[in-house]
Amino acid sequence: MRELIRSLVETYGPSGAEEQIRATIRAEVESFADEVRVDPLGSLVVCKQGSGEGKRIVLAAHMDEVGVMVTYVDEKGFARFTHIGGVSPLTCIGARVAFADGRVGVVGLEEKREDTSKVPKFEQLYIDVGATGRDDCPVHVGDAAVFVRPFVAQGTRLIAKAMDDRIGCAVLIETLRRLERTPHDVYFVFSVQEETTLSGARTSTYSIEPDLAIAVDVTGTGDTPECHPMAVELGKGPAVKVQDRGMIAHPSVRDLLVQRAKEAGIPYQLEVLERGTTDAAAMQLVRAGVPSGCLSIPCRYIHSPSEMVDEGDVENSVRLLLEVLRAA
Repeated sequence: MRELIRSLVETYGPSGAEEQIRATIRAEVESFADEVRVDPLGSLVVCKQGSGEGKRIVLAAHMDEVGVMVTYVDEKGFARFTHIGGVSPLTCIGARVAFADGRVGVVGLEEKREDTSKVPKFEQLYIDVGATGRDDCPVHVGDAAVFVRPFVAQGTRLIAKAMDDRIGCAVLIETLRRLERTPHDVYFVFSVQEETTLSGARTSTYSIEPDLAIAVDVTGTGDTPECHPMAVELGKGPAVKVQDRGMIAHPSVRDLLVQRAKEAGIPYQLEVLERGTTDAAAMQLVRAGVPSGCLSIPCRYIHSPSEMVDEGDVENSVRLLLEVLRAA
């Protein structure tokens, strides 16, 4: 899966501009699917038909990544920007960012600040694309950029930008590839705009009308120095969500994931996330309600230029989804 993951994480695709990453994913899934379509908001919906005896199941992973957007270009050609999704100013300083056309800029920080001991604000940052003035600046208001970092595999640890949630996309693609038989009609949804509004998953799920929905996304860990306490670690298996800031996982979905993991001897963890949410929060509220849950891949340094996951957790996520789909 490493080359698949590399291809996904190194592709441009901030919220609202998912065209490039959608094309990359589509090329990976078309030969394994019975139906592939793009919905009106831009989410990629991939259907694998079952034997007709089961349920209609949605598995969702978001294609979009966090990024930045130009708000103003000054007379010297430096671009001011705001954030797309939950980006911290601290992770931006000195980072390289790439625009849709491949042009790269460097994020700089104003040297003259009232209190240099405080965390800088976004209005104190700028993007330097090498322009000498506003007229020759190649980027404009509304242009979006993402972090630039190559994929690195170091032992079982995989490091890259946009693991959130391209690693979830990789899990869905690999699950589709390995899924030979299932009684269920399975809809693999690669959603747009999760990092900002959850709107892609909401509209896709509305059109599908599933009996069951599972988001596949990343979650934080509690295994780094002086971090916020959390009972999730890298390398201990995928995490079955119990609750986050946007939802309580439906007991039937949570129990299904746990039961299948136990039966197959797949390591798993239980997750209570105190900050953040996933597409599952939107999917559960569609129409009259959809029993929804989330399978989370432990990830360090979320929304930074270098997010880290464990290869074993990724593989076990695929294994667990296959167990669920064989007899949900």
